[in-house]
Amino acid sequence: MDGVNATINPRCAGPPPLAVDIIQNLDIFGTILYSVLSFMAVMSMLIYMEECVYIYKKVPSHKKSIIIWVNGAAPVIAAMSCMGMWVPRSIMFTDMFSACYFAIVVFKFLILMLEEVGGDEVFLRRGAKHKLRISTGPCCCCCPCLPHVEITRRSLFLLKLGSFQFALLKIVFTILSIVLWTNGTFDLSDLTITGAAIWINPFVGVLTIIALWPVAILFMHLRTALRTLKIIPKYAMYQLVLVLSQLQTAIINILALNGTIACSPPFSAPVRGYMLSQQLLILEMFIITLVTRLLYRRLYDPLPEEESPVKEDEAKMIEHP
Repeated sequence: MDGVNATINPRCAGPPPLAVDIIQNLDIFGTILYSVLSFMAVMSMLIYMEECVYIYKKVPSHKKSIIIWVNGAAPVIAAMSCMGMWVPRSIMFTDMFSACYFAIVVFKFLILMLEEVGGDEVFLRRGAKHKLRISTGPCCCCCPCLPHVEITRRSLFLLKLGSFQFALLKIVFTILSIVLWTNGTFDLSDLTITGAAIWINPFVGVLTIIALWPVAILFMHLRTALRTLKIIPKYAMYQLVLVLSQLQTAIINILALNGTIACSPPFSAPVRGYMLSQQLLILEMFIITLVTRLLYRRLYDPLPEEESPVKEDEAKMIEHP
């Protein structure tokens, strides 16, 4: 047993290295990798800034801030991941900032779909003869027997509230986590029953699922009406950012904590897992930034009014007297 312990590199059990230590230990491959990933992160932010200028000039005022928020998800995550890659001791804070930003994007995407259809009043008028199907993911996709819900101001308010609570409470729990971290009681690697992370993270996960449900309900209702505005690929990009920034990161971090990802000095196994996650996110968010630029860079003309059944019947009578 002593022999086995003696073979373990002491640097594999230490804290994350400083930024200067990373620079000093970079080989040729590491230098190229860090340079390329940093270039991708910078390009993502430049593309996003150019897109913001276009949106500010070409998009109606009531949609500007919403589209800018939604467009910023991938570039912001790429920028935060780049900071975490260069300064490993900041990874917890950069991940928290990215998660808070995306929590706001979840709510903003719901508002974006409403604005694309014409706003709350137009949505209520169009939905007067329709109902909402609530048997959708991620909460109730296995419950097709659930009744459809009338589209009213109350149901619209509940949809907004379901997503807004995540944007608000995520920030609250992030601040709480930082406060507990300064007190030494919050540690992402501490998965014991007495650790704060084991209680806060699952609760935030539940809030995330609740927040995604209203967005899915509204998307399923409006996907046909907004098909010409490319709402399906936009929703796919939004979901892809969610999966990559939340689920992929969680899986890699769990594998690292379990020792599946090996130690590589000066990185311990958990820190190496975090670093791998940051590097993958930079590449993935750069690609998503390019795709979202193509989707949102368009003319924002009003959506055509939906024809009423009465007008459709009159048209048929004229065609077939």
